[in-house]
Amino acid sequence: MPRSRVLDLGCGDGALLAYLHKQKEVVGAGVELDDAQFIASVRRGVSVVQQNLEEGLALFDDQQFDTVVLSQTLQSMHHTEHILREMARVARFGIVSFPNFGYWPHGWSILRGRMPVTGEMPYQWYDTPNIHLCTLKDFQSLAASLNLRITHLATFNVDKEIKFLPGWRSTLAVYRFESPQEDARKE
Repeated sequence: MPRSRVLDLGCGDGALLAYLHKQKEVVGAGVELDDAQFIASVRRGVSVVQQNLEEGLALFDDQQFDTVVLSQTLQSMHHTEHILREMARVARFGIVSFPNFGYWPHGWSILRGRMPVTGEMPYQWYDTPNIHLCTLKDFQSLAASLNLRITHLATFNVDKEIKFLPGWRSTLAVYRFESPQEDARKE
């Protein structure tokens, strides 16, 4: 929606926010830790704060945004529950994407005695930033325990959407959830 307020956590070079601003008239802000990515975001004209997400989102007010995005970063967070709670605090809706560890070749790789290395998880076990791997059901359980109501799920394998047996066949999951504050507002 035009004039929607979006916060992109781990915004990288700011490409998503720049696109949303130009194409959808979104008012956005980003959080990025990496120096080079932070500078690239600024050069794109994106409003960005340089901060470690592990420290939380104290710079932002409750429900300051309509949507907060955490794209392919959840699995590298040390404090997974904390960042999800913070997302629900600062925005009405959250969008989270992560590699699906339940993808069947991952299980096959483990049965053969090796950690999986795939397109979504291209690192060896000893140099991976991915410290909290999960399946679709794992995330759904965590979301329920945090009172985050999942409103949408899309699963993908490369660029193809997977609808049949997504827990086994997808490499990437994208969830949209509603903040508990949003549920309270409806009552």
